[in-house]
Amino acid sequence: MKRILLCCAAGMSTSMLVARMQKYASENHLAVEINAISINELEDHIHHCDCCLLGPQIKYKLSDIEEKLSPLNIPVAVINTMDYGMMRGDKVLESALAM
Repeated sequence: MKRILLCCAAGMSTSMLVARMQKYASENHLAVEINAISINELEDHIHHCDCCLLGPQIKYKLSDIEEKLSPLNIPVAVINTMDYGMMRGDKVLESALAM
């Protein structure tokens, strides 16, 4: 099972995206665990994920987060702005699985 962590400023907007991602995963029988958190909670969840996706609003934090997660071999990427804005759970999940 792939554990995916979505991180944004407050964890609220990514929660909606998580619901879409989970729906797509369920429809396609994909074994994933997806959680949304705020950037302030990252330290508490850092060891419980296989990859981390950042909301576009905190893309400025990418290098800091990469620095923390790189030693743990956890890939980090910023969610495509269009996919995020359109709440395309399928596209975001596929990009996470490709990491």
